[in-house]
Amino acid sequence: MRHLKHHFQLSVKQEHRKSLMANLASQLFLHEKIKTTLIKAKALRPFAERIITLAKRAALAEKPEQKLHCRRLAIARIRNEAAVKKLFDETVSQFLKREGGYTRIYKLMSRVGDGAPMALIQLVEAPSEKRRSTKKAKGAKSKVTKAIPSEASAAEAVEAASVVEEQGEAKEASVADKDEVKDETSPVSPDKKEPEA
Repeated sequence: MRHLKHHFQLSVKQEHRKSLMANLASQLFLHEKIKTTLIKAKALRPFAERIITLAKRAALAEKPEQKLHCRRLAIARIRNEAAVKKLFDETVSQFLKREGGYTRIYKLMSRVGDGAPMALIQLVEAPSEKRRSTKKAKGAKSKVTKAIPSEASAAEAVEAASVVEEQGEAKEASVADKDEVKDETSPVSPDKKEPEA
């Protein structure tokens, strides 16, 4: 029986399909998102996730032989050492706490030329700890500066106040200049209007 034997054929021979998946995966790891047809994106997802699993296995391995073995397997499959280096050294850290589901597919508008359904496939980012940490850091920093003013922050506050005062004086001067210009352009006072001819 042919159970679980169906994979995406993509209407090409096996060698072409392997090369196509290797190229798509290497571009995905280098750029973290790519735009392709929906069928190719669906075919790329399991291929790329297996490579990411190899990277995770290498990151969690204790022996250097195991790390090297996983790296060589990845190079053999995607044939791009720069992409493997970026995946194994930089990108894999965001997937260490994640159990699968490393990629995400968004459907896009159909292609104009042939009407093929297009999709955007991208690597799933780490949980949004960065956004939360920046918000907490900003809130904590403002509370700290309000509660305990240091010498440096006091000096910064004095400088900021002087800048604000200078800007206020500059605005007042510009408003006064505008009033003078208005007076020069309109010699007739608003009470006395010239008769219309």
